[in-house]
Amino acid sequence: MPQSSTARRTESRRTSTDVLGQVYGVSGSSVTVRLDAAALANRENVVTVGKFLKVHAGSLMLVGVVTDVSTRSDPVEGDQSYRVVAEVDLLGEIDESRPDEPDFRRGVRDYPTIGDRATPLTPEELSVIFGSSSRQTIGIGTLQQDSTVPACVDVDEMLNKHFAVLGSTGVGKSSGVAHILMQTMLARPDLRIFLIDAHNEYVRSFGKFAHVVNPGNLRLPFWLFNFEEIVDVLFGGRPGLQDEVEILAEIIPLAKANYAAVRADRPGLRKLDSKSIGYTVDTPVPYRLADLISMIDERMGKLENRSSRMIYHKLITRIETVSNDPRYVFMFEGANVGGDTMAEAISQLFRLPADGKPMTIMQLAGFPAEVVDAVVSVLTRLAFDFGLWSDGSNPLLFVCEEAHKYAPADPTAGFTPTRRAISRIAREGRKYGVYLGLVTQRPAELDPTIISQCGTLFAMRMSNDRDQAFLRAAVADTTANLLAFVPSLGTREALAFGTGMPLPTRLTFSELPDDKVPRSEAFAKGARMESGDGDLSFIASVIERWRTTGMSSNTDTSMAKDDLEPAPHPSERSASAAAAVDPHRLGLLRRPAAEQPDPYARLQRPTSAPQGR
Repeated sequence: MPQSSTARRTESRRTSTDVLGQVYGVSGSSVTVRLDAAALANRENVVTVGKFLKVHAGSLMLVGVVTDVSTRSDPVEGDQSYRVVAEVDLLGEIDESRPDEPDFRRGVRDYPTIGDRATPLTPEELSVIFGSSSRQTIGIGTLQQDSTVPACVDVDEMLNKHFAVLGSTGVGKSSGVAHILMQTMLARPDLRIFLIDAHNEYVRSFGKFAHVVNPGNLRLPFWLFNFEEIVDVLFGGRPGLQDEVEILAEIIPLAKANYAAVRADRPGLRKLDSKSIGYTVDTPVPYRLADLISMIDERMGKLENRSSRMIYHKLITRIETVSNDPRYVFMFEGANVGGDTMAEAISQLFRLPADGKPMTIMQLAGFPAEVVDAVVSVLTRLAFDFGLWSDGSNPLLFVCEEAHKYAPADPTAGFTPTRRAISRIAREGRKYGVYLGLVTQRPAELDPTIISQCGTLFAMRMSNDRDQAFLRAAVADTTANLLAFVPSLGTREALAFGTGMPLPTRLTFSELPDDKVPRSEAFAKGARMESGDGDLSFIASVIERWRTTGMSSNTDTSMAKDDLEPAPHPSERSASAAAAVDPHRLGLLRRPAAEQPDPYARLQRPTSAPQGR
């Protein structure tokens, strides 16, 4: 028969008076509690690492977490007598002066004294700390200490100061992320969520709430790519050849000016040089690929030196090869038609208006491997820039799966513009309503300056020593001792730290229904495959799709036949690659004295540059 509310309150009062022990020593923010043998004999009074206790200090209840339990010899009763001792890190306090309206606060104002009582926390007291009824909190699971108490996170604090979910493969990380994002959408209907889905696994989790973008429906015009990004695309992820890069840096602004002149019916602009037209290689205005090729060809026709002509010829071949590749249709469809579709692209990507789907899932599986880094760079940069120029009027949460690939700790690895774009959101995004969520299975390979900007961390099971050491360095809290048992966390369990949580705690993410668990689409298709599907007609249909889609992914479509250097793997890009595609370092563009290396680092609005329509 269920207990009445009166009986539950009576039980809570009885439990709260069970003395587990007394304060034996005080040191900084931790205390040593000598546990009472009679209290430990009661199986309900389990004292172990990760459990919360309270210490009575006057009118205050000091809340702490057990970080170590051991036995020690008693110096009073002699070496033959042993006591069980617990080390407790103090984290906050509950004011008992108002029992009808208990209030929990982080930090400790008054320290306990020797002999103060230590007792268990009741479910009601745990609920005061973790189960806030504020409408700005979301429930993400239950406490490991008491599964009847919900674990809540302050959604505004989590967003405003960014968050990260860290954990090895197979620990329930994707399910935890899906639950956090769904609850965040429900609590913040004004928020848009943009999710980089590296493995095409999140569609199942969000269904009708998400707009799915993939190579089949994405329209991201090539002229939205800045100079480093378009060079990365044209050279297939390899460092750009300096001679060709110099030509592009000079002619792209002219192609933009030519398009603007034609649209404005001012053909006189076609005679201006690249230094006086008001456009740079990074100005996000349209231009036609045909104009770019025509200008390169025109210059090539004026040259008499054969070797110089070959440089121009190879560049034209490179542009034509990539733009005609069916795998790049999402960039180059309508490349010679023109038209300013920037508003349409942003509307599609960032769900403005939402039309009942406030989330965008960007499925990366299916994009050419050579262009993935540049695509992620463009999307991240557009997210920040739109927040900047809109004065943060449309809050956006940018969630990046496999974050260590796009913002690696090694500055010579990865694609520099992508890391720079993610870093800008981490440092400045909150000022413009752009928030960051990082998800990674290898935190030690993630740029530490970026993850240090994440105010809330959800650490799941990690067995790698480097990852554990990285996490210990990232957690600036007295409960860093709790990280010692990260390798032993169960599936869907996490240690939650930071500003979004009232206290660092061990929790279990809520379990998702089986049809909502993130799972790769390729795995799902394989699971549905019947033995009869492997006949010749099925194989023939695959081959037909293979042939009509273009060259295989291991073909370097961007390499002219005279280029003999082997193409390195994208992860082997060096810092010299970034220098090779930087027109400022090549001396091609004048740099104002106060300009930062990142052309988007200056936050003032342009005033004189003409805008494409």
